[in-house]
Amino acid sequence: MKTVLRTFFVGAIFLCVLLACQTEVKSEQPLVKETPLNENKLAEEEMWQAPDTNNIPDDDLGEAIKYGRQLVLNTAYYIGPNGKVGKYTANFMNCTNCHLKAGTVLYGFNFSSTHARYPQYRAREDKILSLSQRVNNCIERPHSGKPLPIEGKEMTAIICYIKWVGQNTPVNKHIKGDSPMDIEFPDVAADPVKGEIVYKRECLSCHGVDGEGKMRSDNVCYEYPPLWGLKSYQPGSSLHRVVKAATFIYCNMPNGKATYDKPFLTREEAFDVAAFINDDRIHKRPINNGTTNYPNIKSKPIDYGIGPYIDSFPEIQHKFGPFKPIVEWRTKRGLPAKF
Repeated sequence: MKTVLRTFFVGAIFLCVLLACQTEVKSEQPLVKETPLNENKLAEEEMWQAPDTNNIPDDDLGEAIKYGRQLVLNTAYYIGPNGKVGKYTANFMNCTNCHLKAGTVLYGFNFSSTHARYPQYRAREDKILSLSQRVNNCIERPHSGKPLPIEGKEMTAIICYIKWVGQNTPVNKHIKGDSPMDIEFPDVAADPVKGEIVYKRECLSCHGVDGEGKMRSDNVCYEYPPLWGLKSYQPGSSLHRVVKAATFIYCNMPNGKATYDKPFLTREEAFDVAAFINDDRIHKRPINNGTTNYPNIKSKPIDYGIGPYIDSFPEIQHKFGPFKPIVEWRTKRGLPAKF
């Protein structure tokens, strides 16, 4: 009996010492305080950042990436009307005029997920395009040019650069900032008359009295691109649509003043100036190369200003808005309302 009790007390003491040790170990561990989730900070941390150009590899692939970047930054110098390696574009604009800072700016038509999402269906052509075909689509429309050879050095370099910019992006996925910002449409139609006032106040100093742009001092390409006129982008180009242009302007213009998280213009001002710039009743543009845009009316964007449409709203409303009634009508009927 004494042996049993002695064993019991020894075991009890051992258990107490063991628990005390465990408690002591736990107390040394840092306490994790649960704090409320800061959604703004989280969103900021999740935003895509372009890779550092200093990290481009120093090999043959790296040389192609660097050349591709130069083609995006200095398109006219290499493949413009007086191009060093070929005459493919018919105007002096550079790819970076739309794909800001060589396709690295959030909500600035960046290349963050471009390579990861091609091949893809394109409504404008109503067919699946490869990335090379999409690049040529830009060469032919905004630049009014002729296509680059698909397997040529220049096309290969551009694709290598686009792929490098979007490294580590999930395949077939959008990431935040790669598409136009989803901003609420104004309740009224965009007003070109009001837009002209905004243009004269905020845009004229860079893009000119007649939207003619400003050539670089060496006259090789534009420092600030033309926004209308025969040397600007064609009808059917993405920026020729008011919603697409307004979201781009809202997040990025005036240059040096606006960013996606600190816009300079109001929503209404962005829509109005986009309407003024793209008003074909007062501004001429290059003649379309004969290609039919958006032949499938089911996939035609709501802000494309030429019918027919899957709804009964007139062309003038599809061009300038108000867009909310179009979206509501289509949504109620399960029809696409893309822009």
